[in-house]
Amino acid sequence: MQSNYFPRYDLASRIEHTKFDTGMSAGLPRSARLERVEVPETQNFKQVFTGLVENLNAEMEAPDNLLKDIMSGNKNVDVHDVMTAMSKSEIAINVATQLTGKVINAYDRISQISV
Repeated sequence: MQSNYFPRYDLASRIEHTKFDTGMSAGLPRSARLERVEVPETQNFKQVFTGLVENLNAEMEAPDNLLKDIMSGNKNVDVHDVMTAMSKSEIAINVATQLTGKVINAYDRISQISV
């Protein structure tokens, strides 16, 4: 094996150029370069809060439903499942309470802005 052997690669010819490269896109108008960027679909404020309230309702009903299953003799539900659901419900209520407080504070701040 040769100790001073350096492979010669023509790396410049291996690079694939696209229209997003700085050298290639210089001649393109700005609108042509931005058409490929996808805009994520976002929900409006009302849809986000409606989803949060529905999830909160489901989290609050879960411990009651599991407790009813245990009392009716369902062997697939364990007391630990009920306790876990109760903890999840408690956390969801705490988060919802804090979120509601933050939204009310933001609304108060916005309403104080003079136009």
